[in-house]
Amino acid sequence: MNVTKFAIPEIIFGRGSMVHVGQCARRLGAKRVLLVSDSGLERAGWVDRVSEILEEERLEWAYYGDVNSNPRDYQVRAGALVYRETGADVIIAIGGGSPIDAAKGIAILASNGGVISDYEGANRVERPLPPMIFLPTTAGSGSDISQFCIVTDVDRQLKMSIISRSLVPNISIIDPLILLTKSHELIIASAIDAFAHAVESYVSRIASPFTEIQSLRAIELIIRNFKSALDDRSIDALEQLSIASTAAGMAFSNAGLGAGHALAHSLGGMFDILHGLVHPILLPAVMRFNAPACTEKMGNIGRLVIGDGRHTAEYFAQAGIESLKKFFANLDVPLRLRDILPDRSPLEQLARAAVGDACNVTNPRHADVEGLLGICEEAW
Repeated sequence: MNVTKFAIPEIIFGRGSMVHVGQCARRLGAKRVLLVSDSGLERAGWVDRVSEILEEERLEWAYYGDVNSNPRDYQVRAGALVYRETGADVIIAIGGGSPIDAAKGIAILASNGGVISDYEGANRVERPLPPMIFLPTTAGSGSDISQFCIVTDVDRQLKMSIISRSLVPNISIIDPLILLTKSHELIIASAIDAFAHAVESYVSRIASPFTEIQSLRAIELIIRNFKSALDDRSIDALEQLSIASTAAGMAFSNAGLGAGHALAHSLGGMFDILHGLVHPILLPAVMRFNAPACTEKMGNIGRLVIGDGRHTAEYFAQAGIESLKKFFANLDVPLRLRDILPDRSPLEQLARAAVGDACNVTNPRHADVEGLLGICEEAW
């Protein structure tokens, strides 16, 4: 086996674990915290809850909440200005992938300067970042433990992938009770995003034994618990989805992703589409494209999806893909690119934007513009 590494933050997991956020901030030397979130979390009351905990610890705090789904470069720039002007020394983010990615971008600019596009790609962040504590409110993005930061470059209509070991936070506090306030749509989008993370990281060019076990565990937990979490709002099932999201995050943070996320980033940058709802459209086509390069692994995924049996890896690979398509068809989500795009004209532009995305580098099968366009055509 080649030399590999596996980087994760300190993880505090469990129902009610949010109460430890103030103590954790103090442990990191905080005197004044910058709290990052968004309007949805404000309305749900979670921003107030975190601020109460900080005040109980007698910590000063400033707030930045101007964050959209698919956070913009100018929002990151504005947040970094708030960080500097308020004299903050620790960053806490509560939310899904958008507030957490915004917080990572703010941390980069706070300590490294420049503009966020300076850091697009891998290993371009040179100076240490401020201490970071993240509280994920979805079971999907994995941003709270990963080396990835995704920010939209508004001028280029492109979601930039920024990858750096320094983006792994100091502490991730994962409280499954927060999931009880999530909408039906967000539970679906988050779980499917985590599933795509698990699949793409499992077949990645740089997957290792340390990531593969996490990928497979995430797939298994999502398949087993998704229906109960969605239909019954079972806290036990939601907790298992949190574990699955965390496992998938550990995997993709260290193994990378693939063509599916490269295309999803292109779609999000151009059309501002909810990230998790792109994967029911793209994932089956991406898996079919990749299967010749990783048939055994795709067969292992198929066995988890449809159950074990006496068949070849080729059979399980294709049967698993077809079973996933049927599963997605029962969720009342978009299933074809034609459901979210006005016409076919953007497809080539999507493929050209995705080919240079950092996620495409670790795809198991070489995916050039023609290959990515073929995936888009199948998904149309």
